[in-house]
Amino acid sequence: MIKKLLTLSFFACSTVALMAQPSGGKKISNELIGIFFEDISSSADGGLSAELVQNGSFEYNPTERDGWGAGSFWKFVRPGHSLGNMEPRQQDPIHPNNPNYMHFSVERVKQFYDYKGWMGVGLQNDGFEGMSIKKGAKYDFSVFIRNTDNKDKEFRVVLIEPSKEWGKDPKAIGEQTIKVSGNSWKKYTATIEATENCQQAALQLLCLTTGEYDIDEVSLMPQETFKGHGLRTDLAQALADLHPKFMRFPGGCVVHGGGDGFWNTYHWKNTVGPKEQRKHLKNTWGYHQSMAIGYFEYFQFCEDLGMEPLPILPCGVSCQGTNGGWNMWPTQAQDVCPMEDMEKWTQDALDLIEWANGDVNTKWGKVRAEAGHPKPFNLKYLGVGNEEKITPEFEERFKYMYDKITAKHPEITIIGTAGPGSHKDNPDYENGWKFAEKIGLPIIDEHYYEQKDYFLTSRQYDNYPRDRKTKVYLGEYASKDKKLIDALAEGLYLLHVERNADVVVMTSYAPLFARKNATNWNPDLIYFDNEKPYLTCSYYVQQMFGLSSGDYYYGDCVKFDRSDDNLLGQSVIYDSKTKKLFVKICNAGSKAAQANIDLTRFKIKGTAEKTMISGNADDENNYESQPIIPVKEKVSIKAKSAEKIPPYSITMWTIQL
Repeated sequence: MIKKLLTLSFFACSTVALMAQPSGGKKISNELIGIFFEDISSSADGGLSAELVQNGSFEYNPTERDGWGAGSFWKFVRPGHSLGNMEPRQQDPIHPNNPNYMHFSVERVKQFYDYKGWMGVGLQNDGFEGMSIKKGAKYDFSVFIRNTDNKDKEFRVVLIEPSKEWGKDPKAIGEQTIKVSGNSWKKYTATIEATENCQQAALQLLCLTTGEYDIDEVSLMPQETFKGHGLRTDLAQALADLHPKFMRFPGGCVVHGGGDGFWNTYHWKNTVGPKEQRKHLKNTWGYHQSMAIGYFEYFQFCEDLGMEPLPILPCGVSCQGTNGGWNMWPTQAQDVCPMEDMEKWTQDALDLIEWANGDVNTKWGKVRAEAGHPKPFNLKYLGVGNEEKITPEFEERFKYMYDKITAKHPEITIIGTAGPGSHKDNPDYENGWKFAEKIGLPIIDEHYYEQKDYFLTSRQYDNYPRDRKTKVYLGEYASKDKKLIDALAEGLYLLHVERNADVVVMTSYAPLFARKNATNWNPDLIYFDNEKPYLTCSYYVQQMFGLSSGDYYYGDCVKFDRSDDNLLGQSVIYDSKTKKLFVKICNAGSKAAQANIDLTRFKIKGTAEKTMISGNADDENNYESQPIIPVKEKVSIKAKSAEKIPPYSITMWTIQL
């Protein structure tokens, strides 16, 4: 009887809530705006990872870039009259996944009678184009060292400002001493407090005792990282300020090894253990990925920002760029693994779900707990494949994984792919949709990068059938420049997406990050150097849409003074949880417009926060200047109003109901 009364009470409350819902709204996805992180343009090492040492594990090699090797980005140093040498070795490493280390032989560190300068034998690392060191900040140093002569040794760990004069000792801006004992690998740590600011600092590790030793896994991390989880604070905060609902990772082409083949496939299991046990890989975009940011860090970051994690796994089919496939568009080559190997690929997916959601007593749940997270991550979404050409071989392998995963985990929503380029003149797009509908795929991932005119004029989702069971995730898109007009074109298109957010349930701009002087792709949402991020016009448009997510769309609240102008767009979104109303209007044209706004169905209290992004069409945020930033003000608002909308602008009113 009590249960029955509770049930009736629940339905009564639900009825009241439905009756209170403003009329005329269309139910839409409240997870529409997310982010997509791929390690491209040095986004991870030297980027989002707070690690300051480059090639700290000595694993760089020539397959990544001509001339690279274990000693890349290291300098052998023997200040004063010290003598010794170093060489890379692989005998008895810390872990088989991390085979390289450096062996040192120190012959002399004794100073001459009148010598007052530095001494020792060791190495120096300049980081990623220098280390940005802040006065008063503390830095955690760690290293694995093994004495090979069983002789105790003393090491000087010193942050330096390199001297600009030949033959002159550098300036110490923070240092510590560590003592090393025993002849087996041990981890040693020290905390260094910087005494000065320096944008081009370096780290030196000098042995002050004669003898022989091995060294590996050199690390220097600022103590201040985002929520203490090892990510660079300013870059992570820039992502947090987008207010994303989910994050797709780790790729992209990175997932299946890009054009390098299956040997370079990203295996999540190699990225969740202790850092010294993670297996490094060549990065698809032509450099090295240390896995300092691995699946554990991705999931942890999603938790920190309240985002849904969306990992992407390979499905036994190569990237469309393999074997020079990019030069054979649209008939790219495709490598496939034997069907008898698909059980292994599938088991990796099942193990990932167990790692993310399993109890601590399960095999992979225990691995997660041992890494410091006993509670499940509550994974809901799983992507399988990325931009693969839709061939019979792909369909067979995808369906094998799809059937096995959904049979064991019906609670997991699988996201598939519409192939490389989601356009109706692309046969993969048509074949991808036919295949998705055939197997009942919940969500399909569309990708397209186009000139601004495409986003200004295309309204493709208006024509998508409403009876399709398969929904759309627009996983990668961008206008192919970074001017204000490109950002407004994307904004106008997102207004179109919001109108169709019963069909399109998720979107993410791409790529996300690009490091100055190491950029593989343009445009990107956020550029950065060692000092700070540089936010593009597109960033601020994405931020506006991230701030205005909701679960109901109203398309009849705004009318323009001219109905034939396709450069005008509007959207009214209501968030039933926060009781906030968002009115967005975009004018991507060169003439001002009048918008007649009718909000009489809502209980308007008279005030709102107005946010406007505007400027000249060709304005662009870059390393030298940032002319485009949102301007916010408190304004009065009426249930009915006529608003002048400036040219080349997007405006949002945030109203608390």
